[in-house]
Amino acid sequence: MPLPPEFHAIAKRVNNWGRWGERDEVGTLNLITDAVVREAAATVLTGRRVPLAVPLRQRGIQTGLIPGRVNPLHTMLSVNQQYAPESVATSDDAVTMGLQAGTHWDALPHVSHGGRIYNGRPADSVTAQTRAAYSGIEKARHVVSRGVLLDVARTRSVDRLEPGHAVTPEDLEAAEAMGAVAVGPGDIVLVRTGHMQHYLAGDRRAYGNSSPGLSIRTPEWFHARDVAAVADDTLCFEVFPPEIEGLWLPVHALHLVEMGMMQGQNWNLEELSAACAEEQRYAFLLTATPEPFEGGVGAPVAPVAVL
Repeated sequence: MPLPPEFHAIAKRVNNWGRWGERDEVGTLNLITDAVVREAAATVLTGRRVPLAVPLRQRGIQTGLIPGRVNPLHTMLSVNQQYAPESVATSDDAVTMGLQAGTHWDALPHVSHGGRIYNGRPADSVTAQTRAAYSGIEKARHVVSRGVLLDVARTRSVDRLEPGHAVTPEDLEAAEAMGAVAVGPGDIVLVRTGHMQHYLAGDRRAYGNSSPGLSIRTPEWFHARDVAAVADDTLCFEVFPPEIEGLWLPVHALHLVEMGMMQGQNWNLEELSAACAEEQRYAFLLTATPEPFEGGVGAPVAPVAVL
């Protein structure tokens, strides 16, 4: 199905190709300046640290819905191996997994449309042999900024949004108002739907099937505020099934391809929601640098919010 005129109109309005030069490979991460990081550090008042990653384990988030994206297969290479009698012993292990199996960032070349990835580069620059020639996840070398939690579920006074709920700009603005916070340039926005509760309760199927997520209307909202990156607590990130029948992953395409903005999935925002509500503040220092797999189109991340 060809992309509809509505998609192309939004794409034109949010396009950042060339904004930071023809050779740019990191897109909106350019908005995280030294000044932004200094201001982010100033949000730390108590030093309270909140982890946002789900554990990496074999019975993890992936259920086979996305072919090949396997949960971590963790094996021991050696267990208490001694190299000489009565010497020091060591244990070692290895893992095989999909780089986007758990809490992760999508890199900019994860998605293409019209034969192009971010900054107008050809989609066929991603190959099985060389992986991503441009904008691989290793280019996101230091993702540290002010994080802002937009707790849409709490704002709507529900434990979690209903499957199929498309989070709108109006939802985001209501969450801003509830948290008495204003999203600004260089911020990393975390959108809580509460959907992660299914996975945390052991219902992997409910988590991986129909879910709430971001609407196709939200990329313009993030673009207008010069947001550096966005993550949420769902498998698909955007609302699933799609809000426009037959139009798959339009928000992915608008963020990654047109805006050059990384997006994250499977972030556990439950403890952060409780902490922000308790402290009555929704901005914090966020550290969220992905593992630097060269040429990767995504990578695991273990984010930490520091209040």
